[in-house]
Amino acid sequence: MPLVCCCVDLYAQTVDSTKTYHIEEVSVSAQRIRKEVIPVQMLAGEELQKLSVHSVADAIRYFSGIQIKDYGGIGGLKTVNIRGLGTQHVGVFYDGVQLGNAQNGQIDLGRFSLDNMEAVSLYNGQKSAIFQSAKDFASAGSIYMTARHPSFGEGQNYRLKGTFKTGSFGLVNPSVLLEHRLSKQVSGSLSAEYMYTSGKYKFRYRQKNGYDITETRKNGDVEAIRAEYGLFGDMQGGEWKAKAYLYNSERGLPGAAVRETGDFVHEDRQWDTNFFLQGSFRKHWGNYSLQTNGKYAYDYLHYLSDPRLDVTTMYVNNHYRQHELYFSAANMLNILPFWSADVSVDFQWNKLNADLVNFVYPCRYTALVAAATALHFERFKLQANLLGTFVHETTKVPNAAAGDKHKYTPIVVASWQPFKNEDLNLRAFYKKIFRMPTLNDLYYTFIGNIDLNPEYTTQYDIGVTYSRKFRGGYPVRLEFQADAYYNEVTDKIVAMPTSNQFRWTMVNLGYVEMRGVDVALQTEWHLLKDLKANLRVNYTYEKAQDFTDAKSDYYGGQIPYIPWHSGSAVLNLSYRDWDMNYSFIYTGERYESSANIPENYAKEWYTNDLSLSRRLHWKKMLWKLTAEVNNVFNQQYEVVQWYPMPGINFRFVINVEL
Repeated sequence: MPLVCCCVDLYAQTVDSTKTYHIEEVSVSAQRIRKEVIPVQMLAGEELQKLSVHSVADAIRYFSGIQIKDYGGIGGLKTVNIRGLGTQHVGVFYDGVQLGNAQNGQIDLGRFSLDNMEAVSLYNGQKSAIFQSAKDFASAGSIYMTARHPSFGEGQNYRLKGTFKTGSFGLVNPSVLLEHRLSKQVSGSLSAEYMYTSGKYKFRYRQKNGYDITETRKNGDVEAIRAEYGLFGDMQGGEWKAKAYLYNSERGLPGAAVRETGDFVHEDRQWDTNFFLQGSFRKHWGNYSLQTNGKYAYDYLHYLSDPRLDVTTMYVNNHYRQHELYFSAANMLNILPFWSADVSVDFQWNKLNADLVNFVYPCRYTALVAAATALHFERFKLQANLLGTFVHETTKVPNAAAGDKHKYTPIVVASWQPFKNEDLNLRAFYKKIFRMPTLNDLYYTFIGNIDLNPEYTTQYDIGVTYSRKFRGGYPVRLEFQADAYYNEVTDKIVAMPTSNQFRWTMVNLGYVEMRGVDVALQTEWHLLKDLKANLRVNYTYEKAQDFTDAKSDYYGGQIPYIPWHSGSAVLNLSYRDWDMNYSFIYTGERYESSANIPENYAKEWYTNDLSLSRRLHWKKMLWKLTAEVNNVFNQQYEVVQWYPMPGINFRFVINVEL
């Protein structure tokens, strides 16, 4: 059964990533760079499935301008940072609706599997479309995850795919994907997955005044269940879809490996339950288009640290419950063939309950209104929008709520094709946006500060994309994009100690500047009759400096965990029913604190991954067998200080499709 991917010609024009395009099934080995007004990177279809990755967090490591914080392997928290702006400035969208976490602003991308994922995209600034919810305008950068849309051949009413993964660390990971046709216009998709891993792996560390010693990473076990069911409907001039999602997990938190005694046992545990219902509707009536979104989400987190099991910790047994309601309506009017305008209105309600001492039980009411316009000529495009954000909060405790906030932020985007017969495009954008303080920032017991201001970012970007096809030469296709950017973050929220060293508070003190360059290159080669090669290379240079305190000895130092140089490369070779994939990730030297001193220096790290797969037909089923070797050279490295990552490891995958 062939994989479903967008045909090549679609990418020669602007494509709305929230809309479903029904096309004939084709098999391609790579996705083309999308020449959009705002910088975008995408992994989709077969290219996404060939990578040796476990989750969405693993996949986006292959984008330029990305820093992933990974707290210790398979079971550790995984968050994303775009161009050094911070995790809370990244919007994460699943099938067009944003995933929320008002408590701490972090989305754990490790809990989203690729088994049901058709595409993962990254936008700097925002998506290159004005017909979208106000939420889509409200982040400094965005990640879009698109679930696979059911598709059927002639006379087909269902498709079934089963996957089983096993390998190092006691991995057991079966999953199933069932797509079925309910009527000519309506189809459904059920995706379910179970995953268990012991999380145990060897790592090396150096004792004080001693030699390298090998230890075993403990308490990194994870047991998780994920289930999703989606409905997809087509109608005259439009479409609708609905989704139910459930994720439940228990995991150990391995903690930092900092003990000189050699006792690396950590016994902290965490239980998570994430559930949401969401739906969207889109329809076009002549020159007018309407899009609506709705969502309810419930998130439960239980964290336990018990000194009876680990004498180095203090007793913590906290439960957090978040509720979220969200509604959105976007209205677009095509005023002239080259001119369109949009008004989007969103409303969101968040509530946080926790069993903390003196907790105030906050509720947040957020309204967003976006007015946008776009001019599209043959070789020139211009977009602009103004976003208004209005926030009101209440608490059960009198006079404990933060004040109301009313903010307006703009963006202007332009793109120009200077030569009619050359596929060369120049682009630039300016955007000012902010992120609200999280509920933890404002209300966490003994730490929160209700007088915090939003954390503002200002972004400038200029870039170029170029693509060319070659007839009878090598390569047969080349695509290139590069962007230079300058970002500022003002009123950065940081934690500061008070007169009591055991009591800290959140304050607006930080000011950071980022300067950088992102480069992406893709090529396709037809080496022999049946031998094809695809190469994807990404590179980022970033200088991110902390200018918070001019009197500090470390004024202007590189901010923590942002390397000056980073990059990745992916090479795929296809020969008939065989595929070989090689991937390389490099993160250069960096510092683990704004104090850029030798004690905080972190050396560069890199990983090399290999996979080999074979497709075959047997008993009227399509089988795909894959063997992977990850971190081939057993590189010992840490993404976050004192959180060692796995060395060489193996994985075997069996896919069966009916």
